[in-house]
Amino acid sequence: MEGKTLGTVTPRKPVLSVSARKIKDNAADWHNLILKWETLNDGGFATANNIANLKISLLSRDKIELESSGLAADDPAEKEHPEYSRELEALCEELQATLESLTKIQMKMEKLSSTTKGVCELEDYHYGEERKRPPLFHTWPTAHFYEVSRKLADMYGQELRLKRMVVEQLAHATDRDLALSYLSMWLHQPYLEGSCRLLLESMLLETGHRAL
Repeated sequence: MEGKTLGTVTPRKPVLSVSARKIKDNAADWHNLILKWETLNDGGFATANNIANLKISLLSRDKIELESSGLAADDPAEKEHPEYSRELEALCEELQATLESLTKIQMKMEKLSSTTKGVCELEDYHYGEERKRPPLFHTWPTAHFYEVSRKLADMYGQELRLKRMVVEQLAHATDRDLALSYLSMWLHQPYLEGSCRLLLESMLLETGHRAL
């Protein structure tokens, strides 16, 4: 009887369920959207910094000219220096474009949160009141993915509202300290708590995007 030669068998990876695949894809999308946000935030800060510096320069020049002439300020500094006004307008348009891009990203984050909620509702429908449902990956119950997504979306939503205020007010700052305060708000992103990065990394670890 002739012996049969067996080829090398490569172990097959477990096939993810539809729900698990959607959650894993969403985690990757969260990672990519946050990277894009950070890139835009850095670019927006550079633009905002230019606006603040130009505005401070305008305020300083206007103050010096008023002191030398002994007149009270009747018009904004930009009106006295049209060449600065044109440059300021161009920078404001650039920062507005950045804000619009950030808005689109935050809308996608909201959609990720919504689709994750849909996965949870599908799981609830499938398992009903059963409490011992198996986790999709390691330890997280399905609902926890929605809790994390909702928390992240809320954080970025609050930060977006703050940035919108900065865009609206920065060019109209009436003194140096106020302009620098707006600039600091943009840079430090106070609504993105320290837990934001931890939440993202935990989700990537749970879904297998990060090695245990």
